Amino acid sequence: MPTSTSAPPPTAATARPAAPRRWGARRPVAVAVAAVLLVLAVLASLAVGSREIPLGTVLDALRGIGAGSQDVLVVRELRVPRTLVGVAVGVALGLSGALMQALTRNPLADPGLLGVNAGAAAAMVTALGVLGLTSRLQLVWAAMAGAAVVSVGVYVLGATGRGGATPVRLALAGTAVSAALYAYTSAQVLLDSRTFDRFRFWQVGSLAGHDTTTFRQVLPFFVVGTVLALSQARALNALALGEDSGRALGAHVGRTRVLTALAVTLLCGAATATAGPIAFVGLAVPHLVRALTGPDQRWVLPLSCLVAPALVLFSDVLGRIVVRPGELEVSIVTALLGAPVLVALVRRRRLAQL
Repeated sequence: MPTSTSAPPPTAATARPAAPRRWGARRPVAVAVAAVLLVLAVLASLAVGSREIPLGTVLDALRGIGAGSQDVLVVRELRVPRTLVGVAVGVALGLSGALMQALTRNPLADPGLLGVNAGAAAAMVTALGVLGLTSRLQLVWAAMAGAAVVSVGVYVLGATGRGGATPVRLALAGTAVSAALYAYTSAQVLLDSRTFDRFRFWQVGSLAGHDTTTFRQVLPFFVVGTVLALSQARALNALALGEDSGRALGAHVGRTRVLTALAVTLLCGAATATAGPIAFVGLAVPHLVRALTGPDQRWVLPLSCLVAPALVLFSDVLGRIVVRPGELEVSIVTALLGAPVLVALVRRRRLAQL
């Protein structure tokens, strides 16, 4: 007489497929909520400030109605460029932070790991103190050039020797170059008070004072960097399993590292040159996103494009309110908000694996 066999008890191996189903249920909801938050952040950035503007007037200004109104002029000439810069900078910082953490498999990596921030700062003080540049647009281009040159130099140093540009080599090279450049920057601002006075406004990180001309000049870097970053999602997923497994899955390790580093340089360089160094966005946002969607870069990168600019804009709006009629720079607010969020994520749950 045949005996019936019962199903084996579930094990860790058989329980693993439940995780993708759990993430799959969360992901569409997370994207929808993040999109709504970003829209609300954009509207708040256009309406809230030292001068309160009704939402109806904001919508009229966006539709080209009421050209002679003072409120419409404020929205078009001041707040629209500021909001556009905030969205672009947020997308750039969120994407570059997620890319650096995925590339180095280091949860503490941030966009400045390749020396981008240090290169932009060194170029800025050189442009101010040595070259005597005064135009905001000229300074943005100088900072972009410095970020690009230093990033290339860090990559070349990390690629020297056997093994090529491994994540550890890149991190060490970036740390060493950044330390040297920050020493140079400190010496410049301490020896020249005029350079210090002008540099400190950029160094603190702010979205204020930009116009549409500056935004249009740096927009191509944001667009190319974003497209390049999103195109690396599948390759980064493969490399997360290890280099050998990634190669077996068809990923080109060297090309992925180069393209990812190039995307980080374009994104972080443009963001830092435009708004100055803004803390914690590139570090905290990828952790928050992975807690919602899991480690799949095909979801982490796009969702970072929504969460990070919402955080930047809400921080900018909060900075306009708390010390009204003055302003608190956005980098100070993001640090105050980002640090507790990151600490809460670490304490409440095990972070999603990279």
